Amino acid sequence: MLPGLESIQLTTLVLIVLAGFAAGWVDAVVGGGGLIQLPALLLVPGISPVQALATNKMGSIFGTATSAVTYYRRVGPDLRTALPMAVIALAGSFGGAVLAATLPSSVFKPIIVAALVAVALFTALKPDAGHITALRHNGHKHYVVACLIGAVIGFYDGLIGPGTGSFLVIALVSAMGYAFLEASAKAKIVNMATNAGALMFFLPHGSILWGLGLLLGIANMAGGYLGARTAVAQGSRFVRVVFLVVVAALILKLGYDVWQENFAQTGVEEDLVGTERGA
Repeated sequence: MLPGLESIQLTTLVLIVLAGFAAGWVDAVVGGGGLIQLPALLLVPGISPVQALATNKMGSIFGTATSAVTYYRRVGPDLRTALPMAVIALAGSFGGAVLAATLPSSVFKPIIVAALVAVALFTALKPDAGHITALRHNGHKHYVVACLIGAVIGFYDGLIGPGTGSFLVIALVSAMGYAFLEASAKAKIVNMATNAGALMFFLPHGSILWGLGLLLGIANMAGGYLGARTAVAQGSRFVRVVFLVVVAALILKLGYDVWQENFAQTGVEEDLVGTERGA
C-alpha cells in the first residue's frame, strides 16, 4: 500500500478511486472534474481544505497530462496557440494560488455563478456554436486573445478552481471560434499547465498527501485516457451536451455554496442583534 493510506478505510479509498476515474473522464471531455474529486477527498478523516486542494491538483495533473497527449495524437491541436496560452496560464495559476492564501473564495463565488449562467445560456441558445472551427481572429490578434484567456482563467484556477476546463472550452469556442472538440484538445494542454502552476505554490508548503495524490493520479490517468478517446470518437456535438450538463452541475454546486454562506452570515448577524437587544 502507498505510504499515508494506512489510516484510511478501504471503502473511502474505493470511493476516492472511483471519483478520481470519473473526474478524469469528465475533465478530459469538458473539464469540471473537480466537482467530483474534491468532495471525495474531503471524506478523508482529518484532511484540511488546503491539503484537499493540493492533493486534488496533484491527482488532476496526471489526468490532464494523459488526456492532453491522447488529444494531441488523435486531434493534433495547433501548439502555436496552445503552448503560449499554457505558459501564461501557468504563471496566472501560480499568482491565483498566492492570492488564494489571503482571500476567501466566497468573495468571488457570486461572480462565478453569474458567469456560468451566461455561459450556459450562450451554449444552449446557440446550438451551432462550436460545431465547426471558424476562427474569429487572424495574425497577432489571435495569439493576444489566446494569451489573455490563458492569463485570466489560469489565475481563476489557482484562486478558486472549479470549472476551469469548462471556462477554457467555452472561451476557446466563443471568443476564438474553435469547434468544441478542438477547444477541448487545447484546453487540456492549458489545464495541465494551470495545475502545474498551482502545484508550484503548494509543493513548498508540504500540503500534498503523496500517497493519496498518487492513487488519485492513477485513477485520473485511466479516466482521462478513456474520456479523451470517447470525445474524439463522438465528436463536437457530444462534447457540447456533456459541457452543458457539467456547467449546470457547477451552477447548482456554487450557487448552493453562495446561498449557504449568505444564510450562515445572516444567522450570525441575527444572533448578534438578539444578543445586543437582550443586553
